Amino acid sequence: MTKIKNSCVLITGGASGIGRIMGRMALEKGARQVVIWDINEQNIATTLADFKKIGAAKGFRVDVSNNESVIAAAEQTKRECGDVDILINCAGIVTGNKTFDKQTLTDIERTMSINAVAPMVVALQFLPDMIVRDRGHICNIASAAGMISNPRMSVYAASKWAVIGWSDSVRIELAERKSNVHVTTVAPYYINTGMFDGVRSRFFPILDPEHTSRKILRAIERNTDFRGIPWSYHFFRLCQGLLPVSWFDTIVGRWLGIYSTMDHFTGRKK
Repeated sequence: MTKIKNSCVLITGGASGIGRIMGRMALEKGARQVVIWDINEQNIATTLADFKKIGAAKGFRVDVSNNESVIAAAEQTKRECGDVDILINCAGIVTGNKTFDKQTLTDIERTMSINAVAPMVVALQFLPDMIVRDRGHICNIASAAGMISNPRMSVYAASKWAVIGWSDSVRIELAERKSNVHVTTVAPYYINTGMFDGVRSRFFPILDPEHTSRKILRAIERNTDFRGIPWSYHFFRLCQGLLPVSWFDTIVGRWLGIYSTMDHFTGRKK
């Protein structure tokens, strides 16, 4: 079991969405300190003001798509906050609902940098120390889109497929060396945080942020290897293995409406 109480919890993208909610919940569970990394300075200030009513919190402006920014922030975090016990890679973006032929190189590079490369670079700053201490936990927030292909989100899906493959590979590496450092990979459906405003889902309801955040923290506490949210979403993975591709496209993609969920996407209003 991983104990959040008395732990230092670092959350990337921690000044908004489920990152912010998980930070608040970690403090409510008795975390020694919550450290938030975010690119939005105003959101950081607002979040810290709220968090400090509950417990100890510190925030850093970090551009996770910039390796030098990540390395510098990691050094400052260790210097000012001590050892990080739990790392939650939560920062992520979606750039729109264009089909792939209309994507730009900037869209591709930015999405892959923030969603796929950044979690690796961030984890690399803290995992070696965790291994030496033989204690720690890394939680990587991927997406259900990292398990099931979906039109109008090809680049986003690619970034999340990458996260799932990398995250679970690291989990196996640690297990093979019998380390007490754990990795949890989380693949949630659409969450109602504003990031996916406009999405329409016929079969599965859009997830509640509070409920989802609670489930993620519970998965960390239980050292769960992989957590799909909702659990019933694993039904789709079973269908992938059992059905011919054309059947899956028809039943899950069209009849259940998964392939049309992004048609009316607008995203968070800036």
